[in-house]
Amino acid sequence: MKKGIRVGKHILLVHPRGYNWFPGHRDITDVANRMAPQGLLSIAAYLLEQGHDVSIYDCLGPGVPFNLHKQIKEILDYKPQVVGFSATTSSFPDAADMAQKIKEHASHIKTVCGGVHVSALEGELLRAYPAFDFLCTGEGELTMADLAQEIDPSEIKGLIWRQDSQVFTNQPHPQIADLDSLPFPAYEKLKGFPHDYHLPLFSYVNTPGATMITSRGCMYQCSYCDRSVFKKGFRYNSAPYIYEHIKYLKTRFSVRHINIYDDLFTADRARIAELCEKLARYPLGINFNCAVRVGYTDDELLKMLKDAGCLMVSLGIESANSQILARHKSGVSLDEVRAAVKQIQAAGLRAKGLFIMGLPGETEESIRQTSDFIISLGLDDMNMSKFTPFPGAPLWPTIKEEGDFNEDWRLMNCLNFVFIPNGIASKERLDLLYNKHVKRFYSDPEWRRKFRRRLWQHRKSLAYLIRHLPSFWLAKRRFEPGR
Repeated sequence: MKKGIRVGKHILLVHPRGYNWFPGHRDITDVANRMAPQGLLSIAAYLLEQGHDVSIYDCLGPGVPFNLHKQIKEILDYKPQVVGFSATTSSFPDAADMAQKIKEHASHIKTVCGGVHVSALEGELLRAYPAFDFLCTGEGELTMADLAQEIDPSEIKGLIWRQDSQVFTNQPHPQIADLDSLPFPAYEKLKGFPHDYHLPLFSYVNTPGATMITSRGCMYQCSYCDRSVFKKGFRYNSAPYIYEHIKYLKTRFSVRHINIYDDLFTADRARIAELCEKLARYPLGINFNCAVRVGYTDDELLKMLKDAGCLMVSLGIESANSQILARHKSGVSLDEVRAAVKQIQAAGLRAKGLFIMGLPGETEESIRQTSDFIISLGLDDMNMSKFTPFPGAPLWPTIKEEGDFNEDWRLMNCLNFVFIPNGIASKERLDLLYNKHVKRFYSDPEWRRKFRRRLWQHRKSLAYLIRHLPSFWLAKRRFEPGR
């Protein structure tokens, strides 16, 4: 029987680059926004706590070569006993290519892959990609720790493994009930952190910045959202744990701004009230941004967020078409969205709207409705994602009935239109509409007046923009209508 990975061996955790830009265009996503790979950092910290030797190789990190063969050379230079990948749908092909190259050069190295794509498709991936020895589904901390012991693979929950030509899928690992039991992510293992990791431009006042996740799971099930890793339900860190985490980032790394990427940051009001009270009473000199769901805000809570150092609050709105909203994000009304934006801004916070273009049922008319709604809200910022169907999302089984779907995993990254709804004539038309309406928001006179009033606050973003002007100019040209 094949054995697990022996204790004391060096484990290298890899964050694959993936294909993150547009065909025929230079990939500048790591220049515009380089985020720390939070999942890998959490797994690394847990393995370190268990006494293992762990390194992290971020293919999107500073100084890492773009060429896959050069990346493999650097990975092999670590002399790892096991290489673990965490992959999204768009980065999974890179992980598979890297695993194949690693096996060609050093067949004794064990290869493991986890992440949302693996959790959605499970055993069929191990059959199709023999360069992987194991796949890890769900949360990775406990499964990777079990694998790092002298344990028979058949006894490791959350593991998919192979014996000869047969693939076995073990039962899932129980979810980690107490997230406070996990150590803080192993930021120190990330080369260049925090100064070489950049938050989105104009989303901060002070630098350096960092990211944080304080909860797992979601009580809701939006049609487009893949919950394969954390499933339904809602688990979260306590207020004291979050405060100490923020304090650690400040004292250890001099971080001055944090983007909190929870889907439901304010869902448990009591913990946020406790956190805000502590941050206001014992300030750490840190600003933060967070996201909330419509219905989980009130005037008192927003004032507490402001007093605690919050700068900007994001709202997942997605569309202004009532039929699309009802189908894909139930429980959210446009009147509630309007009221929430006014509440947020009245509390002295910035309001950012998050939208998706190209959902099943989208038409040119629904796109126009959403564009008009965005302008009417008077938002401080906006992000428009390009709808991408993901294998674990509820709408996945019927997606090919809803329009034209190009299932090219490398392009499935919310930066390319791989799905064209039946109500839109062509990909070219959808790209044109996207470019037009994104440009419309940033050309709006009211938004530009608001931006000009904050120029001094944005001085660090402007300085970064000037230093990387050629790259951002290429990106701008991509969004010009008609190009």
